[in-house]
Amino acid sequence: MLAHDRARAAGGRFLLRIDDLDRSRCRAEWEARIFDDLRWLGLAWPEPVLRQSARLPRYRGALRSLWGRGLLYPCRCTRADIRAAASAPQEGAPLHGPDGIIYPGTCRPRTAPTGPMPDGMALRLDMARAVRLAGENLKFLDNGVEIRVPDLVETVGDVVLARRDLGASYHLAVVLDDADQQITDVIRGEDLRDATRIHVLLQRLLGLPVPAYHHHRLIRDAQGRRLAKRDDARAIATYRAEGARPQDIRAMVGL
Repeated sequence: MLAHDRARAAGGRFLLRIDDLDRSRCRAEWEARIFDDLRWLGLAWPEPVLRQSARLPRYRGALRSLWGRGLLYPCRCTRADIRAAASAPQEGAPLHGPDGIIYPGTCRPRTAPTGPMPDGMALRLDMARAVRLAGENLKFLDNGVEIRVPDLVETVGDVVLARRDLGASYHLAVVLDDADQQITDVIRGEDLRDATRIHVLLQRLLGLPVPAYHHHRLIRDAQGRRLAKRDDARAIATYRAEGARPQDIRAMVGL
C-alpha cells in the first residue's frame, strides 16, 4: 500500500512482481489470493505481471558473465556444514550477516575457477574479488539519505547467487528485475536494509543503475513480533471475512 501510494503521488507506476523461483512454495490459488486481496485494498498495476520463473535464462546469462570474470565459485556446503565450520572452536562465535551465518569460505578456491560454468550447483560470489573490482565507492539513497556501503567482506561474506534447486538467488534476481523494469524507487521492509548493500554491489558489477530505496518499518503484533507466514500471522482474507474495510487495514498499519 505504501509503494502504491508513493508511486501514484509521484505520477509513476506501481508494479507487481511475482517472486516464484521456489516452485515448492508456489500454488495457483495462493497467487490468486494475492491478486484478490490487493485489488480489494484498492491497488492497481499494469498487466501482465513479471514472473521470476520465466526469467531463468536472463539470470543464467548474468551468472555466466560473473563466472567469466572470475567472481563466482561452486559450493557444495549444506547449511549444516556451514554451521559446523563457522562454530568450530578456533573460529569463535559465528558471525551473522544479511543471509544468516557468514560463510566461512570452505569451498573458496585460491584462484578463480576456469572452464565452463557448472550446472546444478550452488554458486557463491567471491566477495573479496568483487569488492576489489567494483571499488570502494559504493553508496545508495535510503529514505533520501546517502548511505555508504561498509566492508562487505567482513560483514556479508560470500553470498549465494545461484542455488542448485532454484537457479538464481533472490539477490541476483531482484537486481536484474529492477533494472529490466526500469525501477526508480524500491520500497520494502527494513528487514531488507542490510541486503541492499549486496544489491548495490551487484548493480555496480553488472553495470546497472542504482534505484533509490525506502525501507519502511515492519508490521508487528501486540508482542512486537514481525507478522510473517511462518508465525501463522493473520491473512487479509481473515479480516475481510470479519467485516473489515480497506480503510480499516490502512488504519491498522498506520497509513
